[in-house]
Amino acid sequence: MFDKVLIANRGEIALRVLRACRELGIATVAVHSTADENAMHVRLADESVCIGPPPSPHSYLNIPAIVSACEITGAEAVHPGYGFLSENARFADILHEHDIAFIGPSGDHIRIMGDKIQAKKTAMELGIPVVPGSDGAVETVEEARTVADDMGYPVLIKASAGGGGRGMKLAETADDLEEAYTTARTESKAAFGDDAVYIEKYLGKPRHIEVQVLADGKGHAVHLGERDCSLQRRHQKVWEEALSPALNADQRAKIGATVADAMAKLGYSGVGTVEFLYENGEFYFIEMNTRLQVEHPVTEMITGIDLVQEQIRVASGLPLNITQEDVSFSGHAIECRINAEHPETFAPSPGRIEAVHVPGGLGVRIDSGIYAGYTIPPYYDSLIGKLIVFGKTRNECLMRLRRALGEYVIEGVSTTIPLFQRLLSEPAVMDGQYDIHWLEGYLAKSD
Repeated sequence: MFDKVLIANRGEIALRVLRACRELGIATVAVHSTADENAMHVRLADESVCIGPPPSPHSYLNIPAIVSACEITGAEAVHPGYGFLSENARFADILHEHDIAFIGPSGDHIRIMGDKIQAKKTAMELGIPVVPGSDGAVETVEEARTVADDMGYPVLIKASAGGGGRGMKLAETADDLEEAYTTARTESKAAFGDDAVYIEKYLGKPRHIEVQVLADGKGHAVHLGERDCSLQRRHQKVWEEALSPALNADQRAKIGATVADAMAKLGYSGVGTVEFLYENGEFYFIEMNTRLQVEHPVTEMITGIDLVQEQIRVASGLPLNITQEDVSFSGHAIECRINAEHPETFAPSPGRIEAVHVPGGLGVRIDSGIYAGYTIPPYYDSLIGKLIVFGKTRNECLMRLRRALGEYVIEGVSTTIPLFQRLLSEPAVMDGQYDIHWLEGYLAKSD
């Protein structure tokens, strides 16, 4: 086991990793920009190192500064959290070259799954069901038209190096294809430095189902069930729950076993999430995230397994000590992402937090690094906390969520808490009858 871990992130996830290290008896190093010198994870870490000014390229994405911080403090490993450098294969390789462990998969596996075209090919080879689409990158409009005509409209043009909805365009008919194709390539080039795109069949009303996997790189892998992340705005998840209200036990076991077997064959190491669109009883692979997910707490709540501690153990070279028979699911959990945004316009709302009162009681968890007097900087993602609730049943979980949201007070900035309170009055949400387009339609009607 490591003696000291550097946490190459900020905000709630940095604090989450710090807590896991503390419980394992591991010393922690926080890195931070000048804008985050008063952040909670910096205040609680055993050591801290300032790595640059507020802009991310000069601090949290500054690989030489992070490696230097490891060398200065003697940190043996780096936990990247999510975002920033968590899926940067070059970063993982550089750490390895400096004899510093990367708490995550190998650089090769990050590269394979980071390229959407290669990831899809790999998934097919491993027996994971995929969305019908082009065999690889589509080089010209004419080729795109041929693929789309064969497949049938509507189709999605997607960036090979994409994520978060960038470089993704819908062509509902043949008349839309050229503009969608050209726009997707332009956006992809601007966002990722790579204009390669591919085409997939557009599914009408799918759910977004993702399977959590844990593997040790030694041929052992288990799945920890699924999360339903169908409530999305602009392809960004807003509300996640486990287990999905759309699946039964047989479906869960089948897709979980498929994913776990695939990761074992791949020799994958660490945690990972294989994401699917689910429609009419069928699963279609869309991507794999080779890191810890924002929504990992809902899985922890229903399994009792600390995913961050398992990441650390596997990265230190220990074999997986959990078998599939050891994994059981109990109750239901829901996570709401609390952002510093206006709850109707979604305009960012950075600024000083004047007061905070967090909900408590049985089955309530808050992952957040904010406190009264803390100033939310304008330079980073607007996520300031996650409210996670657990209940023996989904209905109990929903009622507990309603109560917890009513207790949650953050003064001084706008937050998305009122949005979730509104959603809890919607029959589709209460009944679990929603797809990935539902929230966008709801918000459009609310304007």
